[in-house]
Amino acid sequence: MIKAFILGLQFLTRIPVNISVDYNRENLTKTTFFFPFMGMIIGAIAALTYYVFSFVNRDMAAVCTVLALVCITGGLHIDGLSDTADGFFSSRPKERILEIMKDSRVGAFGVIAIVFDLLFKYVVIKSMDTNKAIMWIILSSGISRTMVAMLFSFGKSARKGGMGDMLMNKASKKYLIPAAIIFILIGLYIGKLNFLVVFVLVAIFSLCFMRYSYKKIGGVTGDVFGANAELCEMLAMAAFLVVAKWI
Repeated sequence: MIKAFILGLQFLTRIPVNISVDYNRENLTKTTFFFPFMGMIIGAIAALTYYVFSFVNRDMAAVCTVLALVCITGGLHIDGLSDTADGFFSSRPKERILEIMKDSRVGAFGVIAIVFDLLFKYVVIKSMDTNKAIMWIILSSGISRTMVAMLFSFGKSARKGGMGDMLMNKASKKYLIPAAIIFILIGLYIGKLNFLVVFVLVAIFSLCFMRYSYKKIGGVTGDVFGANAELCEMLAMAAFLVVAKWI
């Protein structure tokens, strides 16, 4: 499992871990267990950035936090969001959508998606209560990566041989379920009822997004995982902000 943890850090983050690990299906499957906690690590680094710059002002804290999220992941998920937007909004047949998503060039919808993603997170983080922002950022990142793990544990691949196809494995479920339970318990301890409401809302959205992907391309891909990560992170942050006003 140590190899799986290292592989997870190398795959999901740009944290320098110079340890060679076999990049195979078995290790990738075991990595599923660490997805929620990798998300929390990513969120913790971004939250630390928020804390450091919050002494300047909220604008600086928000923009630096968004930048930190991009730098920690190397823009991995944003790239997936961009490719997915270009493909899904192209109004083309399934085969052509998959070709567009595989194309390294960024189209108009991809640019719009990137700009909206960064701007949305900036506005939401800036609007957060300073005393709760750190907790919400950490939990939002954890929820986001949990939803990605859910997609490749229960979904079906739309493109054989791709990055997403390597992650998709029925055996992933036995690692996801205990990880999700542990993460939910941690989230309830930290975020109380607010966390549970947000988690359920994001899970419902993620399942709807998977269904939409099935309709567009007959399954999910690595780009869809990235898009789901970004969309779920945005939704979780916004949901924490809104739910806190109700509960």
